Amino acid sequence: MSAWLALGAAGSFAAGSADAARTEAMLERLERLLAYEESATHALARWCRLRGFAADPMITARPVIGGVSEAPEDARARLEVTPDEPLAFRHVKLTCGDVVLSDARNWYVPARLPPEMNQRLTIGDRPFGTVIAPLGFHRERLASRRGTGPGCPADTILTNRALIRLRGGSPLAFVVECYTAANLGPAPSAN
Repeated sequence: MSAWLALGAAGSFAAGSADAARTEAMLERLERLLAYEESATHALARWCRLRGFAADPMITARPVIGGVSEAPEDARARLEVTPDEPLAFRHVKLTCGDVVLSDARNWYVPARLPPEMNQRLTIGDRPFGTVIAPLGFHRERLASRRGTGPGCPADTILTNRALIRLRGGSPLAFVVECYTAANLGPAPSAN
């Protein structure tokens, strides 16, 4: 676990307790922000600005090549697709400046998107929520747990599963978001 999450590693128990309380308060604030926003991208941009991770709090999606792309067992049922209907998969690291805030996996129904959006999702570095924003969507939180969930990297502090629904209610995407310990760390300029 990261140094800023360890209790009292470099100081007295009292200092460790104060650090633990600050870390807990910060994690609670991140959880509330993610629960409040319809878009995880918007929530992370606000978090980036609040924490001072970058001068420009723009969130970028860096593609992750390789790895498991098989959808979780309940994804197809939640997306209301047949076993043979194509799903697209996108695995990205959402960053603010040089700070990786989330490792996100997204299974979505490309047939429910206009061709130009599918193309942007395939070749661009814009987050999913930013690309589909013109369609209007609602984020339905399925589960949230502290720590590493299935398929998440070891430094995950919070795992969220959600369903993205279009304005009319049709399910579009099933997402698994793994929020990194860097969310609770010092801003790069403070190092």
